[in-house]
Amino acid sequence: MALFLKIIEWSDDSKDQIVYKYPLKNAGREVNQKSKLVVRESQEAIFVHKGQICDIFPAGTYDLNTEIFPILSKLAGWKYAFQTPITLDIYYVSVKQFTGIKWGTANPIMMRDPEFGMIRVKGYGSFAFKVHDSGVFLRELFGTNSTYKTSDITDWLKTMLLSALTDAIGESKISALDLAGNTLEFNEIVKHSIQDKFKSIGLMLTNLFIENMSVPEEVEKAIDERSKLGILGDKTDVMLKISAAEAMKDAAKNQGMGGAFVGAGMGIGAGAGLGSIFSEAFRGAQQPVNNNAGVAAGAAAGAAVGGAVCPKCGAHISAKAKFCPECGEKLAAKKFCPECGAEVKASAKFCPECGNKF
Repeated sequence: MALFLKIIEWSDDSKDQIVYKYPLKNAGREVNQKSKLVVRESQEAIFVHKGQICDIFPAGTYDLNTEIFPILSKLAGWKYAFQTPITLDIYYVSVKQFTGIKWGTANPIMMRDPEFGMIRVKGYGSFAFKVHDSGVFLRELFGTNSTYKTSDITDWLKTMLLSALTDAIGESKISALDLAGNTLEFNEIVKHSIQDKFKSIGLMLTNLFIENMSVPEEVEKAIDERSKLGILGDKTDVMLKISAAEAMKDAAKNQGMGGAFVGAGMGIGAGAGLGSIFSEAFRGAQQPVNNNAGVAAGAAAGAAVGGAVCPKCGAHISAKAKFCPECGEKLAAKKFCPECGAEVKASAKFCPECGNKF
């Protein structure tokens, strides 16, 4: 006498099992109208008869009769409802989200950076997916396997994700400096571009997280150096001159052969050199507003001591000087007012600016 199943159900207590084949054996593979099917929330039940998908049941409790099996009833050709038992396979498919699946770049992604040229990029994150169409999923992937877990498919899904991420980075033409600030945008781009591939195997990508994108160490150092230059701005020349001055001071203190040479042969010159370096550094650090104003100010100072100023550097010079003692500018062909420093013609008797008589 055949034994018929009473209750058909799957109590899923796992975190990674996607498919469960109900263990029907021998006479137990036969069901009739006295059998009851229980499908829990986040599950679907698939009935397969002679290798062909018949009917798919969402969450609910079902009394098995011919009315709820339109396809199976036709395939089996039942004449007496469920009075005649039928042999079939029952698969439960979990349609919940499977989350926290880690991904990472086993090999760096090559990208063309607009600032650094060809560089390698690494990244890692996580994603989540779920079964979107259990019938397509059965036909395309798990077939007649008795069980199917996330570990059976995640490697393939990661490969698909990395391929889409590589395309997204290449098409974006974004700089490596801006990668970290655009992870959310890349999330959406990759998620959108890969969704059709997931659906073609009955799945859906529900979430994608790019937690970090990084570049090789040598590129990071180049970025750090560029950041320093950006912070210094127009003070870079000042910093270089001060560094040179500090180096000269350290060399002068050195008691070795180099220090002895500096101390003996360059003591006076080094001191003068230091003063010149610091003078030039701080002169360069100050932004001149108007060169003529500087010359005029120098002229006023020169006039106070009875001299003139150089029209090029503004240095105080003797009224009879033919060359500037500071910058070497030739002065013989020029005449300046000793009162206000304005340039006047050699034959002029009065200053056209202040009226001073020569």
